[in-house]
Order: sequence, then structure tokens, then C-alpha cells
Amino acid sequence: MTVTAAAAPQPAAPKTEGRSPFVRLHELLADLKPGKPAINLSVGEPQHPIPSFVGPVLQAHLNDFGRYPANKGTEPFRKTVAAWLTKRYHLTRPMDPETEVIVLNGTREGLFLGAIAAKRFVTQRSGKPAILIPNPFYAAYSAGAAAADCEPVYLPTTRETGFLPDLDAIPDDLLARTVAFFIASPSNPQGAVASPVYLQRLAALARRFGFLVFADECYCEIYLNGQMPHGMLQAAGPDFANVVVFHSLSKRSNLPGMRVGFAAGDRRFLTRYIELRNIAAPQVPVPAQEVAIAAYGDDAHVEANRDLYVAKFDLADQIVGDRYGYRRPPGGFFLWLDISAHGTDEEVTQRLWREGGLRVIPGHYLARDGADGRNPGMGYIRVALVSDKETTAEALHRLVAVLG
Repeated sequence: MTVTAAAAPQPAAPKTEGRSPFVRLHELLADLKPGKPAINLSVGEPQHPIPSFVGPVLQAHLNDFGRYPANKGTEPFRKTVAAWLTKRYHLTRPMDPETEVIVLNGTREGLFLGAIAAKRFVTQRSGKPAILIPNPFYAAYSAGAAAADCEPVYLPTTRETGFLPDLDAIPDDLLARTVAFFIASPSNPQGAVASPVYLQRLAALARRFGFLVFADECYCEIYLNGQMPHGMLQAAGPDFANVVVFHSLSKRSNLPGMRVGFAAGDRRFLTRYIELRNIAAPQVPVPAQEVAIAAYGDDAHVEANRDLYVAKFDLADQIVGDRYGYRRPPGGFFLWLDISAHGTDEEVTQRLWREGGLRVIPGHYLARDGADGRNPGMGYIRVALVSDKETTAEALHRLVAVLG
């Protein structure tokens, strides 16, 4: 495989470049009526019950809403996260909570500001600074690249590449001008999990060329085959040089509205990062950090959450079977279905809404065109299995009934 599609991307049409895929979906379906009671499968918003400890923890710390917290996070929060990372990923040395962990308002804010901080942190690049982005991708990656005045370079992630960027296809001259490389494992939307060898190779490239790896690990606790995903910190050297991981409670603990996450890793970068956050980002309320402390100290709710997703993918195995190129992914909570035999992804999205009341998202809304004019999301739909089992079963039966 050559890298031409990834290294020299063509800008998408002005109409759609940089626009939210969900705004585009709203416009696509605006004039259509759902054929059955609506089921929303388009947004990756967990619908499982929130943990029982959330309310009592908030109540116990209500008075803490009356003060400004430290921007990098409270000491108990950072100590809890450092201990959790060390245990969860069997790190060769403990994380330092003072220099290697900072709190975030969820990972979206963290990933966005991370790109800006990376541009300021890395040494002079050889040419136009670039940020490498898996394609399809989470929109915050490209938004951060644009804000940092870096060229976003979209690396195709297809079935042929294992739904991860092909590291062998990236030329040295591109890596030499790279500021940051975004990677998600499990990936959104395909649920691919990077192997230890893959992550080690990526970390080695980052050290060799002097760029940062930003590992979006928000789905790390939603694995579907009993095999815990390897983490980027495990692949980094003992000082975690050139590696930063991003986590949140949204998927792990069903708390998308809490907006609590963290960044951890390279202490040199985090020192510069917190300087930017001190002037550009709001602090995370102490009560929310206290909830996070409780959440990272409790595995029972995480295991119960994972069991619910496994059960829903069991349903997908039974109901969808081998249709639409479906294969049970290693992680995440999305189906990435090849519906190209049934029309374009927009046509299929409209049909599922019009005939089945199912709201899914066209795959190419989540990606960009490459230099060859191909969009790796074209011909796919993303289906979020975030509802309860009964709703999920009904939705999958409707999808198969509509498409055949």
C-alpha cells in the first residue's frame, strides 16, 4: 500500500468540511417522517444506568461547588488516577500524580487543546506542521488541528488495514513534519484494537521523529472478547516520552454529562499543556472530581456495564449474522456496517428512518476524502448500541427487516 491517499488529502467540499456530522444528519432527515416509533442509534451516548454512588458523593461535596479548584486537578483525584493507570496497565513504574496526570473537562476539550499545546511544544518541523488523524475520526481531532494551524492528514483505516492507520505507508518526510498523531484503541467507529507490537512501533516512531502520540482510550473498558486492550503507556518508555493518553468517565461509567476525564503521560508536555489550560480552559468542579475518585476506585459497575454491551453484541451476532460485512469487533459499542449493496450510505440512512424509524449515521459523514477521491466511510453506516437490550433487539430486527 502506498501513502498517497493519506499523505496528500484533498479538502472536502466547503459545504461539509468541518461541519458536525450530526447537523448534517439532521438536515438529511429533516423532511422525512419515521415509519415506526423512533430509535436513535446515531449518537454514542451511553444509556445504561449511572452508578449508584454518584448522587451520594455529589451530596457529600455540595459545598465544594463554592470554590475554584486547581486547574490541574485535586491531589486526591490525581493520586487515584495515577494508581488506577498503574494497576490497570501493569506499568513498570507508578505514574507520578504530581507531574504526569491532569484533570480534564472530558476528553473532547482535552484532545482539542492538546493539538494546540503540541504545536507549541514540539521542535521546529521540517515543512508545514502536520497532525495525523485516523480516517474515519472523532471530530475533535480535526478541530484541534485546524485551531493549531496544522495540516490535518487523514490516514485511511479500512478493513484492509485492520481499521487502523497503516504505519508502513507513512513516509519519513511526513513524519518529520508531524506534530501529533491521534490514535484511538478501541477505535471509533470500527472497534479495532491495536496490538502491543503496533503501539510499540508507533511510540518508537514518535521518539525518532519528535512528535507526540495522543492516544484516545475512552473505550478501553468496553472490550467484547474477554481480552483487555493494551494501552499506549505500556508501549512507551519508562518516562512515557512523547506519549499522552486521554480517558473519561463517559463510556466507562455511563457519565457522559459529568464531563470528567484526564490526560496522563509525558511530563514535559503536560507542563506546557497545563500552562495553556490555565488560561484557556475551565476548571473541573471538585464534586465531579470526587465522583471520578469513587468511579476509578470501583470495578463492579464497570464489569456490569461491560456485560451489558457484550450481551448486546451477542444479539447482533444472532440477528445481523454475517450480513453487511458484520464481524463482532474487539471493542467499543458501534456496529460499522457495509451497506454498499443496498445504496449509498445517505440513501440507506434515509430508508432506515423512513421505513424503520431507525436513526443511524452515514459513514462518510465521519470521514474525509483522500487524495484519490475516496472516502473510507462511504458505503458504511454507524450504529450505536447504547440503548437497553430490548430496544437494541427491536432496532436490529427492524434494520434487517428493512434492508434484507
